[in-house]
Amino acid sequence: MTFTDMLKERWQNADSLLCVGLDPNPARFPHELVGRETAIYDFCTGIVDATADLVCAFKPQIAYFASCGAEDQLKAIIDYIHKNYPKVPVILDAKRGDIGSTAEHYAMEAFDRFEADCVTLSPFMGFDTIKPYMAYADKGAFILCRTSNPGGDDIQMLTVEGERIYERLARFAATDWNVNGQLGLVVGATYPAELANVRRIAPETTLLVPGIGAQGGDIEACVKAGITADGTGMVINSGRAIIYASRDTDWKEAARQSAIATRDAINAARR
Repeated sequence: MTFTDMLKERWQNADSLLCVGLDPNPARFPHELVGRETAIYDFCTGIVDATADLVCAFKPQIAYFASCGAEDQLKAIIDYIHKNYPKVPVILDAKRGDIGSTAEHYAMEAFDRFEADCVTLSPFMGFDTIKPYMAYADKGAFILCRTSNPGGDDIQMLTVEGERIYERLARFAATDWNVNGQLGLVVGATYPAELANVRRIAPETTLLVPGIGAQGGDIEACVKAGITADGTGMVINSGRAIIYASRDTDWKEAARQSAIATRDAINAARR
């Protein structure tokens, strides 16, 4: 089953566009996990167990693992998700972007080593840096388009030949670059006007939407801007606001309740 097919199935069967970001920062872990050698694994799998029925995907951010030398725990967490929740896709948030020969190895890292279902990429160096990931016909990729951070204005809002950089990226992802039908776009919830414009340019393209929760993006505005005609087409990510809902013994239940509230707010906006 392709990444896109997995998403469509989750959108329908879980009735959810929510993606939970797995950004493990030991400094914010529940008190009971402090000092434990397997803390990252135990924390992330605890969050997964608490929220798996509520989500359309999980998105581990590779930097949080790599900075702790915990790539082995990242692999174990992805394996855990595949074994226990095989219908929930895993998006490896890596934002890779390099020349084709190097990109081939980054693709192997994402899809062969970590066995993710999808990866995030930076398109700054052009299509030849994206193409190696497309060789994995059943795997997905999201390219950065209009990101949620203020500094995105520095490049993404520049006008070239009559269109903004982010608009051209949206057009590429919807047409020439989408050679395997698995290419999507990262568009921040913090910019609903641009989100709506991306949806106009790429009416069927799947959008990975960070920026709600801790970053303050408005759920209703982003859903109305980015939803497809059938009420899907979005993977709306929330990480810190869910996974760090509590540091006490109720941390799993607190994460679950935060995820429920976020999913329900998204669904209310959809309908």
